[in-house]
Amino acid sequence: MLFVVALSSCSSDDSDYVAIETSPVVLNLADVPYAKLSDYKFFEGEMKNQQPAYGVIAFKPASELFTDYAKKNRFVWMPDGTKATYINDGEILNLPVGAALIKSFYYNNVQPANTTKIIETRLMIRKSTGWIYAEYVWNDEQTDALLQIQGSTLSLSWIDQNNATQTIDYKIPGTNDCKMCHDVYGESKPIGIKPQNLNSNYNYTSGTKNQLSKWIEFGYLENNLPATIVSIVDYKDTSKSLDLRVRSYFDINCAHCHQNGGNADFTAIRLAFDQTINPTNMGICIGGLQVPAITRGRIVTPQNASQSTLFYMMNTTNPSFRMPRVGRTIVHQEGVQLVEQWINSLPACP
Repeated sequence: MLFVVALSSCSSDDSDYVAIETSPVVLNLADVPYAKLSDYKFFEGEMKNQQPAYGVIAFKPASELFTDYAKKNRFVWMPDGTKATYINDGEILNLPVGAALIKSFYYNNVQPANTTKIIETRLMIRKSTGWIYAEYVWNDEQTDALLQIQGSTLSLSWIDQNNATQTIDYKIPGTNDCKMCHDVYGESKPIGIKPQNLNSNYNYTSGTKNQLSKWIEFGYLENNLPATIVSIVDYKDTSKSLDLRVRSYFDINCAHCHQNGGNADFTAIRLAFDQTINPTNMGICIGGLQVPAITRGRIVTPQNASQSTLFYMMNTTNPSFRMPRVGRTIVHQEGVQLVEQWINSLPACP
């Protein structure tokens, strides 16, 4: 949106006017969550195109959370004149009150029409009392999404990258489901906006740029970052070491629960990127829970994935044992293969 501002001058020349672009986003903390996603004005044009409005910036963690092969568009918006602040490499950026995180989940080649279909858009909005969740489910026409408090299930079929048909009952979370992953000591927090996750390039419409630099340039982040940020890698990047890829995979998929105060605080493993420098925190040679088909298994049994409870939990769809417990209903084949390769590469327990 453009507003024309007159400068102090008696002249009527065009140079007396400056076009100032401002964000059209509407986010009144006293009224959110709104009934419809369109009420926020996060997107320009047809909403299904996910074209961000001015002030809404796309981002993408270097490694992405697996959610039943759903693709995701992620965006951030902040009120005018506010900025996020850096805490450390592995802590989420401290976003200001009034900020919003937007994440849309979609599939390509959805059957029977072989179209792109957006399933849901999840918002996290920071109020003065903390972060709140808002879940929006898209209509069949893909023109808008409506607020949903309770969870629901959607039957979905699509053609995957191997030209195979996949069919799932896609789980749309309710508020309590969100808390399972996002709550730490009872306080709701975002997951992906850590400097270590955003210290990578993104292909913006204006060109490719480091994401943290983009936030600083736009005025969304204080320009006080350290000279070096210890960062995760894309776990799909085979040019990186197997150790870095696995640790990056664990960080984005597991660390939000496997941390002090998280949903899996009671377990023996801690899977944040800075904690897996110590291999013991990944469960290597540590006794594991009893699961089917494993009699005396460890969480990770080097050179023996079939006797590793971590591998079993990643490779099952049994809701009593699968990990993560929420966010997936099918096996992440590529993630399982990565972890199996890593387990088989480890030296034997002493």
